[in-house]
Amino acid sequence: MIQIKTFFDSVSSTFTHVVHDPKTNQCAVIDSVLGYDQYSGLTNTQAADEVMNYIIESGLNIEWLLETHIHADHISGAKYIQSKMGGKIGLGERIKDVLELWVPLFNTGHDTPVDASQFDVLFKDGQSFQIGTVEVKVMFTPGHTPACACYLVEDAVFVGDTVFMPDIGTARTDFPGGCSASMYDSVRKILSLPEDTRIFLCHDYPPPGREKPVSHVTVREQRQANVMVRDGIGRNEYINMRTIRDMGKAVPKMLLPSIQVNLRAGTFGAAQNNQIKYIKIPVDCLDKVAKEKKSGC
Repeated sequence: MIQIKTFFDSVSSTFTHVVHDPKTNQCAVIDSVLGYDQYSGLTNTQAADEVMNYIIESGLNIEWLLETHIHADHISGAKYIQSKMGGKIGLGERIKDVLELWVPLFNTGHDTPVDASQFDVLFKDGQSFQIGTVEVKVMFTPGHTPACACYLVEDAVFVGDTVFMPDIGTARTDFPGGCSASMYDSVRKILSLPEDTRIFLCHDYPPPGREKPVSHVTVREQRQANVMVRDGIGRNEYINMRTIRDMGKAVPKMLLPSIQVNLRAGTFGAAQNNQIKYIKIPVDCLDKVAKEKKSGC
């Protein structure tokens, strides 16, 4: 059986999962975090260092640094961890759709290849690969973004932002390239797995009445209790519910820094002639882009 160790970054409410094969001690790090303070422009490696310390102390070797999607709420620690410990950075091949959507907005084509060559491996839907001797199957789950993908490993599936805890529902679908109809279909694909399958989340935002974040839940629990996609809630009902919930929803405070950096696999791009790297914030155009390219349906 695989071994799973989960870390929680309280600043971004992000779970990072380390999955390892006990036979070979090969491991994968899923959805890592690099700290970034948008007010000071300072980065920190606390969350990533905690993960790396565990890997070193456990005698593991990093084979993979996996991303479930291009995150809009935190910066990926994949490149930082790779620079220290190696491993291949992998994610779904539809990242190319996201690059084509966002790179023109940031005007960063000079250091953000739209062919996705900044990533080591681009997975196809249904493709399998190995963590040591353990098979991993890739499941594309578009809806939150066009490039969302899940990783099915034995009795566990790592779902990114596709679905949250039952008392929250699913991720928003109003980002450029998002689609509520696709999201419904993606979640039902996950919920068609065996009922004892553990769904490992990327985030948890406990609502009033639930104090502590929870990292995983079973397919059975989701089908019984998820407020947006439990059994009995149909596709049209979900689309209406998701559309209403997304209306007027605030832009995540880390969206522009996170997407810009994560499109480069977690690096800040080329330094300018003063040897300083910058985050670019487009002014008075995000709403226009969202309206023109809102739906990925």
